Order: sequence, then C-alpha cells, then structure tokens
Amino acid sequence: MAISIGIGKQDREQIGEHLSKLLADTYSLYLKTHSFHWNITGPHFNSLHAMFETQYNELWLAADEVAERIRTLDVFAPGSYSQFGKLTSIKEESGIPDWKDMVSQLVEGHEIAAHTSRQVIRAADAAGDEGTADMVTGRLKEHEKTAWMLRSLLK
Repeated sequence: MAISIGIGKQDREQIGEHLSKLLADTYSLYLKTHSFHWNITGPHFNSLHAMFETQYNELWLAADEVAERIRTLDVFAPGSYSQFGKLTSIKEESGIPDWKDMVSQLVEGHEIAAHTSRQVIRAADAAGDEGTADMVTGRLKEHEKTAWMLRSLLK
C-alpha cells in the first residue's frame, strides 16, 4: 500500500538520510557510554557509574525512537556496525581513558549529536515534517542538557 502522509517520497528519503546519521550518532554514543559505565575507575566511580547507566539507558530508548521514525517515513533504518561507522561523526574509543577523558568524550559526543539533530530539524522543517521536527527537538534538548551536566563535572 502506498504511503500518503503529506510528505513526498524525495523529502521522506532526504529526512530519512539525516535521521540515519542521528541514529548512528545515538547508537555510537550509546556504545561508548555503556563501555565507560563498565570500565570507569577512580574516586568518582560510584557517581559516574550510575550516571553513565542512566545515560546509556536513555540513549538505547532514543535509538529505537529514531529508527521507528525512519520507518514511519517508509525508509529503511541502518542497523549494522559497518553502516553506523560510515554514518556517525562520533569517534570510536577502543582504549580505556581516565574518568576526565571519558567525560570529555561524552560531552563531545552529545554536542555532535546536537549538531546532527539541528540538521535533521532543518530538513524536516523544510519538508513540512512536523512529526520528525518535534521528536528530534526533544532529542536535541536531551543532548544539550546531558552535555551541560557532563561539562559541569570538569569545572
């Protein structure tokens, strides 16, 4: 059955491409945050271990929300490590940095995801896709708030 939601195929595909980048950033940030949760050491272990757990759980749910929005637009969502690796702007961390570098990397990751979110919102606004713009505005606010909270730990 043809999709008829008031957004043309070309616009849906373009928005889907932008959302795929946000999905890749979200998933990459989820993996990094979860790894840091497992591997945190030092004097801030308890607070950072708990904070990272809250953050990776939120990112896990966000990835599903973004992927389902892509599918709502009748575009296929990426779902492999290789696809995410090509789409994300978040650098992979294969080592175990100290707690300050972990926090710094997560600040950077959330700021990157905020930039990606803004690109999605611009594309959605241009196509009259209020549903995507609304969902991603919520994601943008969450990334900005999380970056602020993490950045505050470094002062």
